[in-house]
Amino acid sequence: MEAVAEKSRMRKPEIMIDGEGDLLSQIVSRSKKARTLPPLELSQNALVVLKKRYLKKDDEGKPVETPEEMFWRVALHIARADALYGATAEQVAETAVKFYSLMAAKNFMPNSPTLMNAGRRLGQLSACFVLPVEDSIDSIFEAIKYAAIIHKSGGGTGFSFSRIRPENDQVLSTRGVASGPISFMTVFDTATETIKQGGTRRGANMGILRVDHPDIEKFITCKEDNSKLTNFNISVAVTDEFMRAVEEDRTYPLINPRTGQKVREVSARKIFDKIVHAAWKNGEPGVIFLDTINRSNPTPHVGMIESTNPCGEQPLLPFESCNLGSINLSNMVIDGKIDYNRLKSVVWEAVHFLDNVIDVNKYPLPQIEQITLANRKIGLGVMGFADMLVKLDIPYNSEDAEQIAEEVMSFIQSESKKASAALARERGNFPNYKGSIWDKPETPYMRNATTTTIAPTGTISIIAGCSSGVEPIFALCFIRRVLDGEELLEVHPYFEKVAKEKGFYSDELMKEISRKGTIRGFTEISESVRRIFVTAHDIDPEWHVRIQAAFQKYVDNAVSKTINFPNKATPEDVEKAYWLAYKLGCKGITVYRDGSREQQVLSVGKASKYPQVEPRPRPRVTKGATLRMNTGCGKLYVTINEDEYGICEVFAQMGKAGGCAYSQIEATGRLISLALRSGVRVDSIIKQLLGIRCPSPVWQNGDQIVSCSDAIAKALKEYTKSTVETQKSEMGACPDCGASVEYDGGCIVCRSCGFSRCA
Repeated sequence: MEAVAEKSRMRKPEIMIDGEGDLLSQIVSRSKKARTLPPLELSQNALVVLKKRYLKKDDEGKPVETPEEMFWRVALHIARADALYGATAEQVAETAVKFYSLMAAKNFMPNSPTLMNAGRRLGQLSACFVLPVEDSIDSIFEAIKYAAIIHKSGGGTGFSFSRIRPENDQVLSTRGVASGPISFMTVFDTATETIKQGGTRRGANMGILRVDHPDIEKFITCKEDNSKLTNFNISVAVTDEFMRAVEEDRTYPLINPRTGQKVREVSARKIFDKIVHAAWKNGEPGVIFLDTINRSNPTPHVGMIESTNPCGEQPLLPFESCNLGSINLSNMVIDGKIDYNRLKSVVWEAVHFLDNVIDVNKYPLPQIEQITLANRKIGLGVMGFADMLVKLDIPYNSEDAEQIAEEVMSFIQSESKKASAALARERGNFPNYKGSIWDKPETPYMRNATTTTIAPTGTISIIAGCSSGVEPIFALCFIRRVLDGEELLEVHPYFEKVAKEKGFYSDELMKEISRKGTIRGFTEISESVRRIFVTAHDIDPEWHVRIQAAFQKYVDNAVSKTINFPNKATPEDVEKAYWLAYKLGCKGITVYRDGSREQQVLSVGKASKYPQVEPRPRPRVTKGATLRMNTGCGKLYVTINEDEYGICEVFAQMGKAGGCAYSQIEATGRLISLALRSGVRVDSIIKQLLGIRCPSPVWQNGDQIVSCSDAIAKALKEYTKSTVETQKSEMGACPDCGASVEYDGGCIVCRSCGFSRCA
């Protein structure tokens, strides 16, 4: 490993090739004349995302490259790695053309940092990192410093806090008591809040604690208040022994990591129920099955895996990084059948691409460069699976879909290993090959310790114009709000095509579907269409788990997948999903139970029909109550006062005075008070405010609070004992464009403008 690190330190950050530019121009020109380059066809949403988050910009923030130029920038930079292995300038240029075609045809997209940074000064191309956290102040604050460097470069970080001594344990140097891992997590969270990833990606962390750590109960509930640890996803690392103890309804030991000694025995069932209930309540913590992960650890002689990246799909050793990319499965269906020849070609080119990324990458830390070059992990995954199923006329929630998932991923796994072996014959095995699981007579060559990962593909799937990862279609129709307030109807292209072919398309019907979120119950649509075009909330959680498990069978690393539950789901339903995921071999599970929203009812009438009124004056003395409400911005205190005619005013306070949020809350209260004293019924006000969403919903007493406005409405509802009902909805509203956002592998993603935020 030292020799590899020395070689990597000697390598120039930029690989210069004589005549490269001229040759590339000539080859591109020949390719265009021969019409071998695919046309670059991008949707309006893709163009918005690229312009906002990916294209080079000048000092004023204006794009200075086109999408075509971006793909050429990336293709050429990644192709340069071939020169390290003896390729000529002409061969490098030919590789660049292949890589450009791979992306321009939308058959494959690398992870976001590669699209953003390849061929640019920053040059950091990996998405996933794991940093070690040892039981010392020096190690903890080194990790914070390293995380800040990684976040600034565009990556996300995972940490296991399991080595930190528990709260109230002895501190030998001062004879004081330890504050525990959760307190240090808040320091990491605060540091992350100040760093924006390269100006285009928000910092995100994964915090993991072993289930046998003495502070595990505090960890399970540390995100009940969603205004805390907002830059963390959290997961409990459960072991096989713990799961057996739950099954047998017995106790298990909690171990002090400082001493290795048992602290106490606790009921496994009690801890498991706490995990389930917390996840049912607000989606966290997730669970990773630590022993399942380490059974497929490709380099056990190097170390054991303790943590994953923020979305959980990439288990990594301390200081290890991985670069990811995804194949668009939708493009692999030709005339109603999977074109395995095309898929094979894309897999081989994608493996070549991702292996090259390792060599041209600018690593944020020398320790990361060292172990990444020693293991050379890549993560080739998929997106557009739901679209593939639609093209194949197969429902997502079916055994046929399970079979397709296994067949396709088995093929990708097999071909990616063959492609990696072919590269190893030319370039050599990864340095830690000796002692790895590949160090066998039947696999004498392997360039990469892992080749497959299934990531959430939030923004790159928008660029590719396909469904995200292995998730079902989230919405067939939705309303996109543009800056001037205009509402545009967006319809899933395959659904729109079928609707027009079968004669049931109309804007009115599509708008109604966007309000319902499903086509169930629409009798004007044939049963066969309703069977195929199922959305995330139409699908029983069991099928979500089964599809995840089907892919996991043939994935080296892990699968990012959200197991969606309806609002009415019980903790017992979540528990069943956990057990199914464990029994079927998943490496982790993330659940999300849908919230509720009252559909806003807007009535339109002529102004002359209703007389204008003056509000009654506020009396000098009022009586009322103050209700404390949880919101994603913090605690909101809603005061409701009455006069002799009923409720006459509402005002709310949060934190210190000043700031945009405070002013909007004050304005909301004033307008509500004005409406109340003008004779507007309380129920009408509640209906208008319920369900107004921001990107940070939280839970309070089993009810979802989706914004400050929603919190005020729910406070009014509680105070007045109103019977206004709410109905199921999806996630919140995008803070950038106002469209609905999806929950994708622990992150929220806007399919309209590309906004994303993990944790």
